[in-house]
Amino acid sequence: MISYFERVGALRFRPTEATGGAWALDEQHISPMTGLIVHAVEESARARGAGDMVISRVSMDILGVLKIEDFDLRVEVVRPGRTIELVEVVVTARGRPAVRARVWRMTGQDTSAVAGGEPAALPDPGPVPTWPLTDTWAGGYIRSIEVRPVATPRPGRTTAWISTGLELVAGEPCSTLARYLALVDTANGIAMRQSPKEWLFPNLDLTIHLYRQPRGGWVGLDTGVIFGAHGQGLTSTTLHDISGPVGRAEQILTVRPAPG
Repeated sequence: MISYFERVGALRFRPTEATGGAWALDEQHISPMTGLIVHAVEESARARGAGDMVISRVSMDILGVLKIEDFDLRVEVVRPGRTIELVEVVVTARGRPAVRARVWRMTGQDTSAVAGGEPAALPDPGPVPTWPLTDTWAGGYIRSIEVRPVATPRPGRTTAWISTGLELVAGEPCSTLARYLALVDTANGIAMRQSPKEWLFPNLDLTIHLYRQPRGGWVGLDTGVIFGAHGQGLTSTTLHDISGPVGRAEQILTVRPAPG
């Protein structure tokens, strides 16, 4: 099976062509990197004997371009604790930090008696026809995913299911959460307000909040996009799995005309 990454050292990885970005074919799409960061955090937690916590927030700042070439990860516990902890992951490429992520982990407990307030679940992805997103976007990552819109996509508003048959890291078991979060950054590409041939709107960050751990192989993205009047935009998404909503994702955008 083809994967997004191959491990070539303890915390050194090689991206495959399946990570190829939508904005430039020789750059990585940031979506698979999100899953890899979570995989590294979970691996570190198991090594420290702290594997009983769950991830509730992943916040990533994209500091530079990641080419499709080897890179390194550094994992550090910034705020240790028995019930909550904060972990930082830095992705370094060509000797410079390219992504800096902070991940909150916390212990779980039964709060089902007071649970409530979440939006309605999305329709099941089973009978929904696929959407050829490759008609709009190029790159290996877009070719690696299957997209099933729940309703007809509109400029700035789309609800869709996303899945992939690829491994996250070649030959390594990865958690459902890591595989799920590896697809979340797709949100900014499914609800385009303008054609990417005429306008550029890459995201500078990705922040994910979870109030339930996702299950299953499908990622549901209920996404809206706003373009402001001064070069900034915002992509906001309610995240779903096959059982219902699990949290939210936000992406700040830099909006500008395409060259030429």
